[in-house]
Amino acid sequence: MEICYSPLVGKAVNLDHVADEMFSQRMLGDGMAIAPEAREVYSPVAGEITMVYETQHAIGIKTETGIEILLHIGIDTVMLGGTPFDTKVQVGDHVQPGDLLTIVDWNYIRKKGCDTIVPVLAINRKVKLLKSEENVKPGEALFEIEA
Repeated sequence: MEICYSPLVGKAVNLDHVADEMFSQRMLGDGMAIAPEAREVYSPVAGEITMVYETQHAIGIKTETGIEILLHIGIDTVMLGGTPFDTKVQVGDHVQPGDLLTIVDWNYIRKKGCDTIVPVLAINRKVKLLKSEENVKPGEALFEIEA
């Protein structure tokens, strides 16, 4: 059993309420989303950075037990070319829960008309939610990943 923690300060949101079918229909996996209230995004798990998308809007982490976690920072933020992100990790880095991954300019994202929601997914896994729609901060357990 693996726990995924909140990667940022904000409000936990059920994936059902994310305005992108890829996430709301759980096409990539199950999890939870966070409506951000702070600029810093932290690692939700211990593991290795396996992917930092070239536009920095998505970060993949593989846990020590082989579970793949995806943080997708905003919706349609791929179109912003990396401008609102100050990513602090690279592929191959080992992280612990609470390690800083990136700093995000949410105002820039809003000005460009993109959604700031941050889906946190366990790729191709089912999860048991440990939070409902409530305020969360880094280090609080969001969901348990089924083996």
